[in-house]
Amino acid sequence: MKLNPYITKSLSRQVVSLMTGCIILFIAGTGILFYQLQSLHAEYIHHRQTIVEKQLLVEDILDQYHTVFLNSASKNVVNNEEVKEQAVQEETSIRKKMEQFKAIATSKEDRNMSNRLETFSDYYFSEHLPSFRASPENIGGTQISAHISDFRSLIKSYLGNLTEKRDENVKDLTKEQSILQGVFVGFVLIFLIIFLFIIRSIIRNIGKPLADFSAAANEIAAGRDAVITVNESRKDELGVLSIAFKKMVSSVQEKEQELMAHNEELLAQQDELQAQQNELQVTLGIIRDNEQKLTRRNELINGISSTLNKNEVLKSIVFNMSKIISADRGMIALVHEDASSSFGISENGVKQFRNNIHSGLNYRLLKEKKPFTIKREQLDAEKGYHENTNYSYDLYLPVLSTFQEVDAIMVFSRYGTPFTDQEVEECETLAKQISTSLDKIKLYEQTEGNRRLNQDILNTIKEGIQLIDQDGKVVQVNQPFCDIYNAGSAPEQVIDLPWEKWSAEMSDQTEGDRFLRSLDVAIQHLEEANHEQRSFTFKKKETNQVIKVYFEALRYREEGFGTILVYRDITKEYEVDQMKSEFVSTVSHELRTPLASVLGFTELMLNKPLKPERQTKYLQTIYNEAKRLTALINDFLDVQKMESGKQIYEKKYVEILPLIQKVIEHLEINTEHHDIQLQIETSDLMILGDRIKIEQAFTNLLSNSIKYSPDGGRILVRVHTRNDMLSIDIEDEGLGIPKESLPHLFQKFYRVDNSDRRRIGGTGLGLAIVDEIIKSHGGQVTVVSQYGQGSTFTISLPRVTQKGMGSNHDGQSIKLSYEIMVIEDDINLAELLKYELMDSGFHVNYFNSGRKAFQELKKSPPDAIVLDILLEEGEMDGWGILRELKVSAGLKEIPVFISTALDEREKGLSLGAKDYLVKPYKPSQLSKVIMHTLLSNSKKGQILIPHSCNEDDQV
Repeated sequence: MKLNPYITKSLSRQVVSLMTGCIILFIAGTGILFYQLQSLHAEYIHHRQTIVEKQLLVEDILDQYHTVFLNSASKNVVNNEEVKEQAVQEETSIRKKMEQFKAIATSKEDRNMSNRLETFSDYYFSEHLPSFRASPENIGGTQISAHISDFRSLIKSYLGNLTEKRDENVKDLTKEQSILQGVFVGFVLIFLIIFLFIIRSIIRNIGKPLADFSAAANEIAAGRDAVITVNESRKDELGVLSIAFKKMVSSVQEKEQELMAHNEELLAQQDELQAQQNELQVTLGIIRDNEQKLTRRNELINGISSTLNKNEVLKSIVFNMSKIISADRGMIALVHEDASSSFGISENGVKQFRNNIHSGLNYRLLKEKKPFTIKREQLDAEKGYHENTNYSYDLYLPVLSTFQEVDAIMVFSRYGTPFTDQEVEECETLAKQISTSLDKIKLYEQTEGNRRLNQDILNTIKEGIQLIDQDGKVVQVNQPFCDIYNAGSAPEQVIDLPWEKWSAEMSDQTEGDRFLRSLDVAIQHLEEANHEQRSFTFKKKETNQVIKVYFEALRYREEGFGTILVYRDITKEYEVDQMKSEFVSTVSHELRTPLASVLGFTELMLNKPLKPERQTKYLQTIYNEAKRLTALINDFLDVQKMESGKQIYEKKYVEILPLIQKVIEHLEINTEHHDIQLQIETSDLMILGDRIKIEQAFTNLLSNSIKYSPDGGRILVRVHTRNDMLSIDIEDEGLGIPKESLPHLFQKFYRVDNSDRRRIGGTGLGLAIVDEIIKSHGGQVTVVSQYGQGSTFTISLPRVTQKGMGSNHDGQSIKLSYEIMVIEDDINLAELLKYELMDSGFHVNYFNSGRKAFQELKKSPPDAIVLDILLEEGEMDGWGILRELKVSAGLKEIPVFISTALDEREKGLSLGAKDYLVKPYKPSQLSKVIMHTLLSNSKKGQILIPHSCNEDDQV
């Protein structure tokens, strides 16, 4: 056959053929059994349907006969045509179903049943029913009942037989299905047996040769001879494999011989490679060491190049150098600066090195400027737990600048291993790189210092300075500009801001849109504008500052670099200009009004004869206006003296109450609508001050209260104490002061811009004079006001507390509190000093003997001592008293004022004297010196300088 060689040449085809045959066999057997099962089932269904159809026909016939029987049994149906008609219909239907039954009657029993049905129908419908209708009384009921009963029994018997046949049919179907299932199971078992036989055949023909091949391969791999039992005549893959395997075995054996020869050659080459590998490992170790050195050098270079912070660079240098040369400890110190860093060295060691940087081995390094090493025995602190003698090797390296000067010294120590010449050379090379880095840091610090100096210089300039480039970006500013630009900002926050941002923010802070427009126009036409046009003025919204901006083009190497803007705060000048204009207007009014009165009344008196009383009235008016002009001019002169610092205050011990009462009495005469009340809430009414100036201050404030209360009202003057200050409140119920005017109230020439006040008049100098007077007395003036409801001005002055009471030659009450000891051998001079000091409010004790005075000092120490140096011969002189005082714990704090003819001021002050007065001098000078000294020592109370003192008397 042609198919047989095709199949036998391939194992896969053989297996597929066998499998295909098994599948075909299984499908054919299963199909036959399935066909038999379907046929059996169809036959069962047919028989069952036939039986059911017979049963239904017979039951329908029986039901219809029942209907007929019932209808005919009624007595009313004999002559009822409807019942007759229904009987005819029932007969027709029964005979039709009988025909259907006859058609399906297949068995003898069925045919007998069909005949019996026809016989009974013929009898009943053809004989009985017509006779019954013709003569119902002649027909016997017993005979028909017997026929009907037999008929019913026959049908029930037949129906029972049909039911039995149906049950037998089911049993037959079940039996035949069981037979078919047994046949199927037998078929499956036979199929499995055949399949196993086929598998066994496949394994025998394929698996066994493969196992033989595997065993042969293992034998060959183990180096033993192998026998292959596969038939070489096979045409499939195993036959081909058998031939190829035999060829491979012979080839392997041949190759084995060749490999044995090559193996000997390889062993020889292996020994040679092993030697080369050892050499490579040594070379690799050297390369790794060099790589590690390069890595550490790179770390050193990165460490000194990545930052300009000197301390970080020094720390990086000493740490990385110690790693490069494997040093156990090291240090670097700058020669000309107090900067250093160490590795493995204590703080005391660093301080010791810094203190001896110009001596010892460091001195040698500074002179030779070359590296060197030393060998020394290790110290106990360096040995640790080692007891034998060990050595440490120190390497000294100079870091030379570009001018070949030693900028820094590096010292490294290594335990047990000396430094080689190659390492020293490498360190010297690294020192040059370190020198470059230090030079760069030095240059950076110089540049940064110059920048900071320039910035500090710019910051000290009062005007704001701003430098912008050609694009309008901020390049440099100073602090005053930052304060103008945005209070609280620093130059670093403003530099590099673009034109759009800083110009917009500045424009938002100014009134109107003039700033941005003027700035833009000025910069664009800077080259064309003249000097006067290179500026403009703007006003800030919140602070009301008036700023004038100046422009100037900046060129660098004849090329435009940018623009310098100078912001000058001219607020004060602006306000002064405004006040000057207002002052000229006010002064012209204030001067012309009294002058007009003087000229007018003078002209009347010169040109017209007047009665004596009228002349007196006119002269009084002229006198009053002249006094008014004098007061106005005096105000101007006082302001000028205060501004120039030429104002002199004769401060004396003054009781404030009489002074205030005097001012009130003078001002009450000129007003009838004001009720001036004085309220005293303290008994400490003494101050140290210039009576005339204090009176002027109260007069100005009280007259202002009267003047600015045009509708009258109460004016309360309240005297009270607050802490260490004596406070005088002047409260009125007048016009009040607007809140925005309060900060400017004490400025010269300032007046509140209000029509009511303009009508009242004034120069705007009164409050400025008051403020200056009170500040010169160590006090202050404050004001609290509510617009439209009045104001309260408060003068606060240092209050004075004294111990005892006394009176001066004017009968003025004073308080004497300080004990002064005068040690003077000249009786006349002593009397003069005693009376001068007593007139100034001091208790004075006089001694002409130094020894007696010192004994009294121990018993009752005074508050101050006036000491003459040259006392009576043989007595304790002034120098001795001064020395004894300063060594005594209880007397050394007493201030001593030397009054002598010897000009040895330095000696006296060195021994502890408070002041040194050389005769002759004014006695009042001594009183003032003692007074100021006791005040500065925080003594309670003040010292009165009587106004009756003769300043021309000389000691």
